[in-house]
Amino acid sequence: MTRETHDRHQHSLASPQRFADGQRITWVSVGVNIVLTFIQIVVALFAHSQSLLADAMHTLTDIVSDAFVLFANRKGAEAADADHPYGHGRYETAASLVLGLLLAGTGIGILVTAAGRLTNLGSLPPVGVAAMWAALFTLAAKEGLFRYMLTTAERLRSPMLVANAWHARADALSSLVVAAGIGGALLGFNFADAAAAIVVGAMIVRAGSRFAWNALQELIDTGLAAEEVAALRQTIATTPGVLGLHELRTRRMAHQVLVDAHVQVNPRISVSEGHRIAETARKRVLDRHPEVLNVLVHVDAENDMLGNAATELPDRTVLLPHLRDMLGFEPPGFEQTLLHYLGNRVEAEIFLPSNFAGKDRLEEIAQRVTHALSDDPWFAAIRIHQNSAPE
Repeated sequence: MTRETHDRHQHSLASPQRFADGQRITWVSVGVNIVLTFIQIVVALFAHSQSLLADAMHTLTDIVSDAFVLFANRKGAEAADADHPYGHGRYETAASLVLGLLLAGTGIGILVTAAGRLTNLGSLPPVGVAAMWAALFTLAAKEGLFRYMLTTAERLRSPMLVANAWHARADALSSLVVAAGIGGALLGFNFADAAAAIVVGAMIVRAGSRFAWNALQELIDTGLAAEEVAALRQTIATTPGVLGLHELRTRRMAHQVLVDAHVQVNPRISVSEGHRIAETARKRVLDRHPEVLNVLVHVDAENDMLGNAATELPDRTVLLPHLRDMLGFEPPGFEQTLLHYLGNRVEAEIFLPSNFAGKDRLEEIAQRVTHALSDDPWFAAIRIHQNSAPE
């Protein structure tokens, strides 16, 4: 990890302001939910409203969820370390998964309880008017909490906090259904309260399943959407010096993205120039795509999607002695010979001092090389340059 990438990583994942904002909205949610749970339980028991009591249990799970979010937000804000070189952002993803499962489980419990109430309507006491006022107050409080939390969560680009905000919206919608059900019960439709509880349960199951599924997709390293990948591909492919792009892979980590790419460059440029092209491509991605945390660019001399036969060829320690035998001598500065691994063959460039030999000697060497190449198993071409050897 370069210093620039490390600094960006520290700023994005361990930002004190980001951590403080995440903690603040979660503590606000805790306070609101404690007050609402107390009101709902007390009123539900006195007003005999099953749907309001179910909504109270839902609100109670919010407090548990918020406690988990506080923990995950703190862990996710920790800087990278030896065991977590990319930081602790996946704590947020795991929290989103747990929150989703918790929501789904709560919804199933509400469905079961409400179904039991529907089978025993005749023996149930009438619902009191106080339940309606409690439901409307809860609706207003949770809708306000949702809007406050979502605004901050989207600014921080935190899937965990967004999930928790929509958890509050699910609460608001469920409170709306509860109010409707209580209203129906007050008008004489005894089944309305239990029916409202069933609708609330189904809504909660759906929301929880969606959050859990999205978190699971991230945990199994599902790539970005096609249009996002296309934008990244355009940025890398148009980098000066990049001749081709393949094996572009992406994955999310909490609110940010990790990218791997293989770029093809001219096979005869120097290693340092190839490295510069890769670094330029990486910098362009980081500058143009703020959601990207890190980019790993691998430089290829050819499209290795078609296979990499060069790995089967011998390395320099074997090829140089073989080349010396083909030439019949060891030129000065022989260790600076350039080897180009292209396909399943090697091309060599040998640089000789300007005063190394006369024209006749060079022609003799050229004929010897031409004859040796006719049946050589490794070399496809050998080029001899009579000038100063490169530094």
